[in-house]
Amino acid sequence: MLLWFYCLSTRRAAVRCATVFTGRAGAVTFPPARGTARMTEDDPYVLTAQAVQNPPATLWRALRQTGPGLILAASIVGTGELIATTHLGARTGFALLWLVIVSCFIKVFVQAELGRYAISSGQTSLAALRTLPGLARHAGWWWLIMMLCTQAQLAAVVGGTAQALYMAFGDVFASVMPAVARLFPAAEGRPELPFAVFVAVATSALLAAGSYSLVEKGSTLLVAAFTCMTVACVALLPGAGCPLPPARVLSGLCPGIPDVDGAVLAALAMFGITGVGAAELIAYPYWCIEKGYARRTGPRDSSSAWHARARGWLAVMKLDVFVSMVVYTVATVAFYMLGAATLHAGAGGLPRTVDGMLKALARMYEPVLGQRGATVLVIAGVFAVLYSTLYSATAANSRALADFLTTNCAARFGHPTDRRRWVRIFCVAFPLLDLLLFTLVKDPVGMVLFGGFAQAITLPMIGGAALYLRYRRTDERLRPGVLWDVLLWLSLAGVCIAAAWGLYDVAVRLLRT
Repeated sequence: MLLWFYCLSTRRAAVRCATVFTGRAGAVTFPPARGTARMTEDDPYVLTAQAVQNPPATLWRALRQTGPGLILAASIVGTGELIATTHLGARTGFALLWLVIVSCFIKVFVQAELGRYAISSGQTSLAALRTLPGLARHAGWWWLIMMLCTQAQLAAVVGGTAQALYMAFGDVFASVMPAVARLFPAAEGRPELPFAVFVAVATSALLAAGSYSLVEKGSTLLVAAFTCMTVACVALLPGAGCPLPPARVLSGLCPGIPDVDGAVLAALAMFGITGVGAAELIAYPYWCIEKGYARRTGPRDSSSAWHARARGWLAVMKLDVFVSMVVYTVATVAFYMLGAATLHAGAGGLPRTVDGMLKALARMYEPVLGQRGATVLVIAGVFAVLYSTLYSATAANSRALADFLTTNCAARFGHPTDRRRWVRIFCVAFPLLDLLLFTLVKDPVGMVLFGGFAQAITLPMIGGAALYLRYRRTDERLRPGVLWDVLLWLSLAGVCIAAAWGLYDVAVRLLRT
């Protein structure tokens, strides 16, 4: 394992590793196993004529083929929407509701363009980056740095999920906490740490034991859970003494910036933290490929049959993109409305910690549900939101890192099971790494800040790559119309604004510390 991580440092090191493994200079090639031909037919990363299928002919059948976007939605709605969106709604009221919706909508066109190229070419995100001109073709190495930095964010998610579990079950395990602290000194004063261990180990086991189907079903279940929970919270607001006046809500749909201190910065923050981020943009083509969109389209050729299939499966992909957008927009709007309706006239926002936020929201619903019912409702929703991010993001990073070995480290998978084996290894390793970071760093806010900075400076690169693929690499027969191009350029502007805000926010916070 250490040799492989050394292999990630330079291409020359990969050749050295190849010599160690094979006894000759060259790429690392995993030995083929029995049944290679049969397994290749089942490998979504290999396009064969035998796997070709016509796209669904009805809307219902097309909806049944969606799924990659829901995995993405599970990753998107995390700590940003849970804490920052609610907090900003508290600061500005309903005035920026329009911006939440615009932010969730406008960025999806870069995502869809990356999906278009993956389906029409069969290439993954990192393979597509290798087709960029000049030094840009080495952008995969920057992705590696960004991905490792975002483990700090996922470490904070492990801690937040553990905090939610501790609030739910801490009383039950209170008697064993002293024994745990004696066995593990790091748990002293951190009663949520045993739950963090459980979250990390359970995530490793679930992801290592499953395939795309398990990730899709698990993410869909979590997406449904957090969407229902957040919508239920909003529906209960009138009963909790926080009505939602229709006039105020409708006024928030009119574009404008409220005339209050810090409103412009709050607007930029809202635009930067909502919608798809750099990690999700890179992940989406992998989910499209594993769902089978590219494989069913088949190897690209000049025939009209391939053209018709490609357009049909691209239509399914676009439906998937916009269905998932609606889902995470509903969840994000619900969080925003929670803050706007309950806290705008109060102290100015939610506590910045997960446990403080949970207690504040639970107190709000106690008049309606009682103390226990309010706590269960809020904790269940927060657990679904945070754990869905950890689950889907870990699965995506594991697939991309396995792909990185082939696109940037000269490794070759001689059999489809080789890729799956490395994906499982990384699925086990990443949650344990996140647990280690959470245990050592002890600063969830700082970890989210660090990971957010890495994603922010990566967004323009991914947006620029999407434009290059659109104009230089995409099959001319599949190129979109003028309206789509306009929205794609606006989407690029959106990710650049998000990146600018991310850099500004980090700079301000660093100066204050």
